[in-house]
Amino acid sequence: MLVLASRTPSENGVVKIHTSELGRWLGLSASYTASAVVSGLRRSNLVSVETEKGEYCEDIGLECKVLPLWAAQGVVGHRLNLSKKEYATLQRLMEAVMAPGWKHKDGRVTPAGLIGTRTGRGAATDRLALLLLVLEARETGRVRQCGGTVDTKRGRAAATVARLLGCTASAGERVLERLEARELVLRVRLKTGSGMPNRSRLMVPAVAAAHGRTVADDIQEDHGEDLGPDFSDPDVTAGPSEVLEAAAEPQVSGPSVTDEADVAEPDVAAALHTDHPHLVTSVVNLSVSGGFSGEGREGEGRRPGRACARKDQAADGESAVAGSGSPVAGADPLRGEKPKESPVDEQADGVAAGAGARLMVVGGRKTQQHERSELPADLDLRVALAPVSWLWTKLNRWQQDNVAKAAKTELAQLRQVLEWAGQAPSVLASRLTSRLEETGGEALIARPYGWITHRGLVRRPSCSDVRCDDGARLDTGADCDNCANILHSRRAWRVRIAAEVNQELPGLETGARYREIEARMRRHAEAEAADLVARQAEAQQRAAQRAAARAEAEAQAAIERERAAAEAAVRQAVACEDCGRERSAGLCEACDHRRQTENLIVEASLLAATWSADPTDHVAVAAVVSEVRTAIEDAIAASWAQFQQITDPAALEAAGPDAVEDAAAHNAFVVAESAAAEHWHEALVMLGRGADAQIEARKAYTTELAKPWHQALPDSDDALRAATEAAAGAQTRTAEHLVAVRLEQLHTQARPEPVWPAPWSQRLPELAARLLGGEALEVIA
Repeated sequence: MLVLASRTPSENGVVKIHTSELGRWLGLSASYTASAVVSGLRRSNLVSVETEKGEYCEDIGLECKVLPLWAAQGVVGHRLNLSKKEYATLQRLMEAVMAPGWKHKDGRVTPAGLIGTRTGRGAATDRLALLLLVLEARETGRVRQCGGTVDTKRGRAAATVARLLGCTASAGERVLERLEARELVLRVRLKTGSGMPNRSRLMVPAVAAAHGRTVADDIQEDHGEDLGPDFSDPDVTAGPSEVLEAAAEPQVSGPSVTDEADVAEPDVAAALHTDHPHLVTSVVNLSVSGGFSGEGREGEGRRPGRACARKDQAADGESAVAGSGSPVAGADPLRGEKPKESPVDEQADGVAAGAGARLMVVGGRKTQQHERSELPADLDLRVALAPVSWLWTKLNRWQQDNVAKAAKTELAQLRQVLEWAGQAPSVLASRLTSRLEETGGEALIARPYGWITHRGLVRRPSCSDVRCDDGARLDTGADCDNCANILHSRRAWRVRIAAEVNQELPGLETGARYREIEARMRRHAEAEAADLVARQAEAQQRAAQRAAARAEAEAQAAIERERAAAEAAVRQAVACEDCGRERSAGLCEACDHRRQTENLIVEASLLAATWSADPTDHVAVAAVVSEVRTAIEDAIAASWAQFQQITDPAALEAAGPDAVEDAAAHNAFVVAESAAAEHWHEALVMLGRGADAQIEARKAYTTELAKPWHQALPDSDDALRAATEAAAGAQTRTAEHLVAVRLEQLHTQARPEPVWPAPWSQRLPELAARLLGGEALEVIA
């Protein structure tokens, strides 16, 4: 309902949204949103929903109205009577917290909100919890925790989240742990000046960052100095005897939060697990108080879980606590993070700097060479492999090279799938992070190389779409539509088969009915698999046929190219038919220009005769043609004389024996082409001024003004402009038509009349009067 309220327009109060889009905002699939969320909205009596049904009768289009906001419209002083600015502020807050992210048509990309990429089970609960914490947080990012007695096993921070959500403390703790895993909230515990544990704090770093502050700034303001953080498990947080802050009242009030069964449980979609404190907790970038053995082990001083644990990593001296390099595993004391390397380690590193590797004695008195602990220098690989940086240190050099090759291969595949290739490293890093979450952290991985190459980097498609990975789209992060379609199809088939079983076997028992449905579903799946194999084989056969046809076409094209090259070579060896120049392909360049020049002169002469002489008057046409020809020839001669003045004759003769002749022919062609274009334009102008063109222009002008969209304002500038343009277009088209008609008439008159032979009726008497050969000899004898 909050998502719908933030998207409610202030004008009409009705929200129009697709079910899939609403699911993206909630982190849920479109099918779950249509089946569970929409029905829940209807049952709440707080939202009226009008739907548009899809192919399987699911709700795909929603027209929602938040009834409290609708009822408060126009009520002066009502808290829900929001103005347009208040709606905009609410929408910006929702986008900053849970926007799923989208791409605009102009190419701009709106990034996802703080928790916008969180999808799957419990995503909607996590979004609501983070939104409530953001609203409860101060400018420093601190959330005022609840007062009263709380469950010491859960902690006051988990109780605060539970009271905000109205659920049990265990559910609130699970929600808080998921938010901490994404580093959206922090539980910070400081030490007093005496070193005793102080009260824990619940912080939202994004709120502090939005006000230009950090978590450390809030601690410095309260204590005046860095007292040192103590990052503890929630089971050692404040208990019943803890004194509340003196200057602030609890922001979340209510009874104590316990694990009683009568408390509402919104986290029904979350994965169930045993209620116990996590071994890994979120940390803040603050300086630890010292480098003693008990530091960074949550105040318990327990020993490392394995030998040489503290030799694997070392934290930066300026950072808060040594990190494992994995956003999933966090800072774990079992890995031996320490504030600073010991002087012995520093000295050993300094001695081995020239060798590039350090030898150490291990069991059995064998030497082991420490391989490269840093990630590859390639920035894309460093970003992609950052979640498994701790596992990277456990690989030998050969394994690291193979992991780098596998990561490069996967990045290349992702760049072909993603709309923006630059997202490939971050997408691969997200995949590794989710795989680590499934495993439970880096510490549980026994074989790092096999896990990275066979599980972490491998794409796991749930359908045939190349963009699908574990049922999610690689390019958008949303649920895969193809997987949803497959799920809908399977559900529809199951419903259809169940209906068939009910109709064919009405008296069947429940167990037998279930087995019959499963058997038919199995047969249907086998038939679909066989059909898929057949279609794949058919597709492969068609691909092979296309490849064979393509190869045959390429071979034929090669033969045609060879034949054309041979014909061109033969044609190139033919001499010019006009001047006899050798190897001119039948016509040399100079003769070709002469022919084109003659055609252009004839065309220009006839164009001038189309408007300046009567086409039926042969004498007038001949006079115009002669005058134009003389003018063009004079222009050609003048242009050639000018060319000779600006050109060195010696350089022209040095270019070749035919250079002068070719230059003169090209010069004549250019002048004739320019003259023909000028006469064409002149003919259009002169015929456009004629009576026929003017009549057509007036008709077009009147027709344009008579159109319905100009009737309201016939004298407006737009109407007159459109009419003028229509008249000009009609005038030009009429002139072009007249030029074409008259030019064709002149061409016909210029052609010589064909000489037809006399008909046979006239020729036969003459032929009959002639004597044949034998008759002539008899007469002579």
